[in-house]
Amino acid sequence: MTYFLHESSYLDEGSEIGEGTKIWHFCHILSGVVIGKNCSLGQNCVIGPKVRLGNGVKVQNNVSVYEGVEIEDEVFLGPSMVFTNVYNPRAFIVRRDQFQKTLLKRGCSIGANATIVCGITIGEYALIGAGAVVKQDVPAYALMVGVPARRIGWVDKGGERLCFDESGVARDSFDGTLYREIEGRIVEINV
Repeated sequence: MTYFLHESSYLDEGSEIGEGTKIWHFCHILSGVVIGKNCSLGQNCVIGPKVRLGNGVKVQNNVSVYEGVEIEDEVFLGPSMVFTNVYNPRAFIVRRDQFQKTLLKRGCSIGANATIVCGITIGEYALIGAGAVVKQDVPAYALMVGVPARRIGWVDKGGERLCFDESGVARDSFDGTLYREIEGRIVEINV
């Protein structure tokens, strides 16, 4: 076995777990799941059927990732954050045929206790604040807070707030990439 699975966790048949991944206490990985390399799942996590997690994903304690959610590489899911997969659930109506796709793009982070309503995309390196409720698409590098979540700024790959100079250029604290805000989105620029 090239991954770690704690003895209290369950791995259903038909799932693939990447090399170096660690699955801690009381987790359940359902059938058809694909988890990439070097991921970490904290205690009490459930990964629903047919879910895909990229490489280097960190899932903190008490997170359930439902069918319809797709997670790219290096995404962070904070403790007790929540996904939905049906927009208008009812206990007495089966709506499995109405699951909506939710996509988390590379490097984004979701804060503790945030709720991600189904059917949206969260852009690369976006940062969702603790307790936020996200109901619409989030652009790359956006800093989102509140209920409902609203953009209050931009962050870089390292999760630091982007500060724009007098010419409208910001430098990434992580790798030095230069950015400019153009029409409500962040674009890399060449100098």
